[in-house]
Amino acid sequence: MAFQLPELGYAYDALEPHIDARTMEIHHSKHHNGYTTKLNGAVTGTDLEGKSIEDILANLDMSNGAVRNNGGGFYNHSLFWSVMNPEDKGYLTGDLRDAIETAFGSVDAFKDAFSKAAATQFGSGWAWLCVHADGTVSVCSTPNQDNPLMPGVTCEGTPILGLDVWEHAYYLNYQNRRPDYINAFFNVINWNEVEKRYAAAK
Repeated sequence: MAFQLPELGYAYDALEPHIDARTMEIHHSKHHNGYTTKLNGAVTGTDLEGKSIEDILANLDMSNGAVRNNGGGFYNHSLFWSVMNPEDKGYLTGDLRDAIETAFGSVDAFKDAFSKAAATQFGSGWAWLCVHADGTVSVCSTPNQDNPLMPGVTCEGTPILGLDVWEHAYYLNYQNRRPDYINAFFNVINWNEVEKRYAAAK
């Protein structure tokens, strides 16, 4: 079955004032839709057709730019939409909070580390919170549409929270003020979803 653009599960204006409706509409209906279409074109008729995106990325030939860029873009944005929610966001609690406090010392220290990873990613890319097989967590960043599932990427683990720091994700509202956009992101994180991803990944 061909990959399909996922529904957001909320309206384009639902994350305002933190992320504006026009940015969300363009980001989802144009950028993510473009990655989805190009990914389908890149895998159709190959041995990758019919495989899950996770399987494709975990076993990726990194020299295959079409699948690397568009597969990464499809997966990364699918995760991004799901870890934001204007309602029923929940709170950072339980085993995930314990893991974060063990790794970083406090929730505030985690936010600082995540924000630094997002702010210092040169050019386009992503910041990630990843979980490892032993349940520990770490923060890292990747360029372009790379992600921690891909082989040889120095950022390791299973991503459970991701922040898009490509300019198309924030420029209409924040212009060059990436740190303001990063700070705003913490207001819309769907911790219920992040905790589900943590439990499934460890």
